[in-house]
Amino acid sequence: MTVAMNDTPPQDSTGQAPAPPAAPKKKEEGSFLWFLVKLVIIVTIVRTLVFSSHSIPSESMMPDLLEGDYLFAAKWPYGYSQASMPFDIKLWSGRIPAGIPDRGDVVIFKHPIDRVDYVKRVIGLPGDQIRVSGGVVEINGRPVPRVKQPDFVLPVTPQEGCAEARFAVQAADGGLTCHYPQFRETLPNGVTFDVLDFGPTQAKDNTDAVIVPEGHLFMMGDNRDNSMDSRYPAVPNGGVGLVPVENVVGRAGVIFFSTDGSAEWLKPWTWFTAARWSRIGHTI
Repeated sequence: MTVAMNDTPPQDSTGQAPAPPAAPKKKEEGSFLWFLVKLVIIVTIVRTLVFSSHSIPSESMMPDLLEGDYLFAAKWPYGYSQASMPFDIKLWSGRIPAGIPDRGDVVIFKHPIDRVDYVKRVIGLPGDQIRVSGGVVEINGRPVPRVKQPDFVLPVTPQEGCAEARFAVQAADGGLTCHYPQFRETLPNGVTFDVLDFGPTQAKDNTDAVIVPEGHLFMMGDNRDNSMDSRYPAVPNGGVGLVPVENVVGRAGVIFFSTDGSAEWLKPWTWFTAARWSRIGHTI
């Protein structure tokens, strides 16, 4: 016996086929949760292996970096260590694969004692003898050449004045600017960069010769008279001493945002007026 098959879809009282049932709400919620899980995984991988973001809280790296700069640091150039892991998680000792910065690199690193993030320039490598005499850096007995440059000019803001009154100069528009003495230094490997030097001081400008031990780095800030670096013994919230290579987080790369500090949360328009747009995209 043949059974007839009716392929005509059921119709409602209006003669039209009923609408298909809506997708279950649970399925939508599950898809959104899975999207969040994937997002967290991707962000974790990027922060662990590729880049991390950092803010500049002080003037110790002027003129290259200003307080209020936000930058990305590349993690892969020197290998990975506890310091480069998210939340400073200790999974092993040393760096995998083993790597070390070059002289002149600007790096983010963990303070040897309190593990706070610092940013400085690498001046001495393992085995180097470093001394500062009269404000001039000496590497292995040879002074680092420095050439006077035009003053570094920085506008005075309500949030930040000049380091010293003698550096304040009135601009043509009546506003005040800070004029800091600037010099260009050239390291033995040919890396050149600008530094600020306010003139003769005491401990900052003269140090005893020190030989950088294996597995360590000698760090200095480009703002030579306003930087707690390897010229000072390591103390919490202060000098860093000789920094272990495994404390390096990554190499400073590019500024992705910068603000002069005048923004107020309750005044959204100040978020734009406070931005230093010309600094965004500046490579270190």
